[in-house]
Amino acid sequence: MKRVVLTVTNDIFSDQRLARTAGTLHKNGYHVTLIGRRLKSSPPVTRPYTVVRYRLLCNKTFLFYACYNIVLFSDLLFRRYDIAIANDLDTLPACHLASWLRRKKIVFDSHELFPEVPELIHRPFTKKVWILLERVFIKRQKRCITVCDSVADYYKNKYGCSFTVVRNVSEKVKYSDDLKSIPVLPQPLLIYQGALNKARGIEKMIKAMKFLPEFHLLIAGTGDIEKELKHLAADEGLSEKIIFTGRLSPGILKAYTRQALLGLSLEENTGLNYYYALPNKLFDYLQAGIPVLVSDFPEMKRIVETYKTGMCTLEKDPEKLAAIIRLMIDSGEYPI
Repeated sequence: MKRVVLTVTNDIFSDQRLARTAGTLHKNGYHVTLIGRRLKSSPPVTRPYTVVRYRLLCNKTFLFYACYNIVLFSDLLFRRYDIAIANDLDTLPACHLASWLRRKKIVFDSHELFPEVPELIHRPFTKKVWILLERVFIKRQKRCITVCDSVADYYKNKYGCSFTVVRNVSEKVKYSDDLKSIPVLPQPLLIYQGALNKARGIEKMIKAMKFLPEFHLLIAGTGDIEKELKHLAADEGLSEKIIFTGRLSPGILKAYTRQALLGLSLEENTGLNYYYALPNKLFDYLQAGIPVLVSDFPEMKRIVETYKTGMCTLEKDPEKLAAIIRLMIDSGEYPI
C-alpha cells in the first residue's frame, strides 16, 4: 500500500479541499497521513485516516512558517511515506528538501498565490521572501496541481511549470436526519461562508444590509477581522440582522447554506490571488441549489456565465449592491 503524506499549515478542521483530497486517496487504497497544526481553539478532528497536528510555540507572523517547516522537515526525515503532497507554498520548502534527501516523490498543490495575498500589501519585505521561495522551489517541481486555469497559466508563464487543474468542486452530500433537525434560520436569508479576512468584501455586504431591511445575513467562518466585522455590524445598528456562526463543520455549513436565497463571494481586487480566485464557497452555494453574486473576476465569471447561475459585479457602493441583490431575488431568473 502506497503511503501518502499531505501537509498543510492550517488546523485541518474546516479545510474542505484537503478533506476531499485525503478522502479520495483513502478510498482508492492509499495509506493517508494528514499533517496540520493544532491551536487552542481547534476542534477535534475524526477521520478514517491518520491525522497529525503540531502544537507550535509561535503561531503568528513569518516566524510561524519557519517553525512549522523546521518541525515538518524533521518529521518527514523519519516518517514512512512514498509521496508527499505540499499544500501551498508555505509547506513546500520542508516537503521538497525532505523528499529530495530521501528520493521520494512530491506533489505541489497550489491553492493560493502567496506573494499576492492582501495581507502582504503593506509588508514588502515579507512579500519579497515569499517571491524568493517561489523562485527557489516551484520551478523545481515536476508534479503540480492547482485550482484554476488562470493560476496554472500564471505559473507556466513565470516558472515554466505545467500544472494540472483540479477544481474545488464540492462532494455530493446526503442530508442525514440530524442535519435536517438544524433550526430554521431567519428568512429571507443571504449567506457568506469562508475566511473572515481582509479584502473579502464582507464589510460592504454588512453595510448593504441597511438597504435590505427585511433580509438577514449569515456570516459563517472565522478569521483575522472577525471582531472588526462584529463591531461594524453593531456600529451600523445591524447586530440583529447579521448572524455570525463562527466555525462550522462542513455538514452543518451545507445544511445552513441550503436555507439561504443567495450566496455571496465579493472579493476585492487587491492582487492576483483574489483576482484569479475560484473559491470553495462558489461550488458549495451551487451544490446547495442557490444562485450566487460574485466578483466580476475571470474564473468566477466563467463559471457563473457558463452555467447561468447568478450575476457578477464590481460594485462597491453598499446601496447599489443592495439594489443588485434585490433585483436578483425579485426577478427569479436564476433557479439552480
